[in-house]
Amino acid sequence: MANPEIIPSQRISRLPPYLFGRINALKHKKRQEGVDIIDLGMGNPTDPTPQVVVDKLCEAVRDPRNHRYSLLTKGLYNLRRDVARHYRQKYGVELDPETEITACIGSKEGISHMLLAMLGPGDTAVVGDPAFPIHVYGVALAGANVISVPLGNDEAFLDRIRYVVEHLYPRPKVLILNYPHNPTAMTVDPPFFDRVVELAARFGVAVIHDFAYGYTCFDGYQAPSFMQAEGAKDVGVEFMTMSKPYNMAGWRIGFCVGNPVMINALTTIKGYYDYGIFQPIQIAAIIAMRHCQEDVDRQAAIYQARRDVVLAGCERLGWKAERCRGSMFVWARVKDEHLAGQSTIDFVMRMLEEAEVALSPGRAFGENGEGFVRIALVENEQRLRQAMRQLDRALNRRQVASEAT
Repeated sequence: MANPEIIPSQRISRLPPYLFGRINALKHKKRQEGVDIIDLGMGNPTDPTPQVVVDKLCEAVRDPRNHRYSLLTKGLYNLRRDVARHYRQKYGVELDPETEITACIGSKEGISHMLLAMLGPGDTAVVGDPAFPIHVYGVALAGANVISVPLGNDEAFLDRIRYVVEHLYPRPKVLILNYPHNPTAMTVDPPFFDRVVELAARFGVAVIHDFAYGYTCFDGYQAPSFMQAEGAKDVGVEFMTMSKPYNMAGWRIGFCVGNPVMINALTTIKGYYDYGIFQPIQIAAIIAMRHCQEDVDRQAAIYQARRDVVLAGCERLGWKAERCRGSMFVWARVKDEHLAGQSTIDFVMRMLEEAEVALSPGRAFGENGEGFVRIALVENEQRLRQAMRQLDRALNRRQVASEAT
């Protein structure tokens, strides 16, 4: 009997080929061969979670009452109350723990489910290009369309968005923002969000702000929260996460705050997908927010020192990179001579082979990322220096060989 044809949904066919697949396969092959690959590709923190948080997790795990399903999909009340306290103390923003905060299984899950709650076939979202992939693919998974606008952090960027909103019918339903930005590390100052609120209120567009790197800031810069802008709660939400500032990436816990209608929509969707986050993780997250501000500041200083190492290496290579004020990445324009006519995807594959260093190709984040690489600041300073030396040797060796022929 012939095997029946199994056809996945159109939702899967809407997703483009996974551009990191080839890179990850080669990286795995090299490691299987015993090659010491310095992996600066994924923004996966390698520093430990604060010990007081780990200790609280262990304590909570031993209590059998925490082994059951979490009672609330939106998270423990005490956890949401601490998120509200955090926003009040740090940003001067008042949030209702009952209606304006929900816990997520990391911000990536939260954003993707928020897009599912807000969008459907025929709807459109406006996204800057380059973009973190879930900001684009989450829209596609919801069956909606993406309008990509060249990324910026100024009035010209908002003018581009305004033009799209004014001239597209039906009007875009959602605007997705992300500052400090992944992958470009672009940042904004508070007046930018004031203008975003004005635009969103005028045209009836819902704003989703990804604030994953809001606490990873350098050189005295403090990233503004979208919620600080007057009227922000009327037009949108913001996602924050414990992953980067607290080194809790694998714990998978984050939050969505802001507009109560959007919060309720997200919570409703999540109620059909999960039973909430494992309670010991939620309890440990409370301890992190209450007692680990010094750890957050120390971690930001660590990333700043690593940024400086990578920027110095980029300068030696002749790559152009801004002195970013936040995130855990350096976004670097590769010299044309080093690309040698290759796409950044092929260039990154070549660096895996010749320099034994893994980078992220800019093209994986959108058309406007071509020619750039994203360098994650996840290794210690010594390893980062070694990575930049290995890139330098591999590229100079190739250039010398080219000149000799």
